Amino acid sequence: MEIWKEVKGFEDYEISNLGRVKSLARIVTTVKGSRNYKEKFLKPSISGCGYLKVNLYKDTKAKTKKIHKLVAIAFLNHKPNGLKLVVDHINTVKTDNRLGNLQIITNRENLSKDKKGGSSRYIGVSWSKSNKKWIASIRINGNIGHLGSFKDELEAAKAYQNALAKLVK
Repeated sequence: MEIWKEVKGFEDYEISNLGRVKSLARIVTTVKGSRNYKEKFLKPSISGCGYLKVNLYKDTKAKTKKIHKLVAIAFLNHKPNGLKLVVDHINTVKTDNRLGNLQIITNRENLSKDKKGGSSRYIGVSWSKSNKKWIASIRINGNIGHLGSFKDELEAAKAYQNALAKLVK
């Protein structure tokens, strides 16, 4: 079932849990007179990064908004805060803005969750052919911190998780 909520900061628009945006019926009065606008669904376009976006107007000024962020703000109570917490597409399809496909995660999780390839199935862990051990490392502000060498891949992953937990505190 489709549920609609007001777009915060744009009272003439609503966003649905399915990722659709509509402008509401309204009468706009200007110095030249008044004009009736009918309710209509907005046709999104694709941003340079592949996300769906729409233009919303307030006081005759257009603001471009990404649809996945509008859904997260309305339905997940997301408060945009730079890159600390971000809206993630669970299935990695940037145009699938259904509420059930969106989650709020840290930027670090988002950057590493879709990691493909590599020698380990764990983030921050790689196989060293020269020492024949698993290496754990973490990147902080562009600097790589070596966390140790391990015989067991899972132990290396635990070292990474422990270092990450200390950063988040």
